[in-house]
Amino acid sequence: MPKSPDPELADVVGLDIGGTKTHGVRWRNGAVVAEAKTGSANVQNVSTDAAARNLADLFTSLGGRVGIVIAGSGGVDTDDDAAQLRALIAPHAPGASVDVVHDTRLILAAGGASTGIAVIVGTGSVAWGVDAAGREARSGGWGYLLGDEGSGYWVGREAVRLTLHRFNLEHEPGILGDSVLKANGVHNPEELIALFHGETGRRYWAGQAGLVFSAAAAGDTGAAGIIDAAAAHICSLVADVAGVLRVSGPVIIGGGLAVNQPAMQSLITSGLLARELDGVRFLTADPVMGVEYLLRAGIPVD
Repeated sequence: MPKSPDPELADVVGLDIGGTKTHGVRWRNGAVVAEAKTGSANVQNVSTDAAARNLADLFTSLGGRVGIVIAGSGGVDTDDDAAQLRALIAPHAPGASVDVVHDTRLILAAGGASTGIAVIVGTGSVAWGVDAAGREARSGGWGYLLGDEGSGYWVGREAVRLTLHRFNLEHEPGILGDSVLKANGVHNPEELIALFHGETGRRYWAGQAGLVFSAAAAGDTGAAGIIDAAAAHICSLVADVAGVLRVSGPVIIGGGLAVNQPAMQSLITSGLLARELDGVRFLTADPVMGVEYLLRAGIPVD
């Protein structure tokens, strides 16, 4: 647990640091007194200078001095990662206890669970869990070059791959291919190759995952196959963690792709139930709200 703060600095700030934005909430005596959002403070996505500026803007918006800061962020895989983020936050919270956790920890807590498995299915993908003895396990979350199967980026990339494959076979682009070409302002599928390897970035392609769900709903079987495969990948991540920890749930799932796509939710739920995992639910609260649960439940975050 974070150290007890000075009574005069008793406010708590929670941070949820994502790839595109940072969400901050300030609590006083258990009540939210301020909330703000700014750009990402994740140095895997933005420069250190940009991360520091965004944190400065956020803490200015939240106002005043605080006693405890708990920050959840992707990419916190080592003690050095945590120390680097802690060092960025500390100047904006002088005298405060600053603790850094992987963002999956916030997902589980925001779902009202102290043990179980947390899953993020957004731009990237990862599963993390903890059992009653405090033993932790993780699967995935290695970044888009090494994995992130089933994520928004993965789905967007697979849409491009399918479009190119259909073109190579001299097939019609189909509903999905037409959507991909239109969304990217190109007429020839081969133009997608240079675009993909250019400066568009993973968030750009993750943003096109919705095209796949729309095409599948309109009857494109290839798009439906991509969604089926994405859900299967996510279920495999969860099963990995469940197998290591020997737990069956609950499974708390967050991230934009999972939370905003009912078709994905249905496939993941049925896939997990088939693996005899229970307590599957999709996050309805913002992940940063897990900070208050961690403190109220007295769960160690170090």
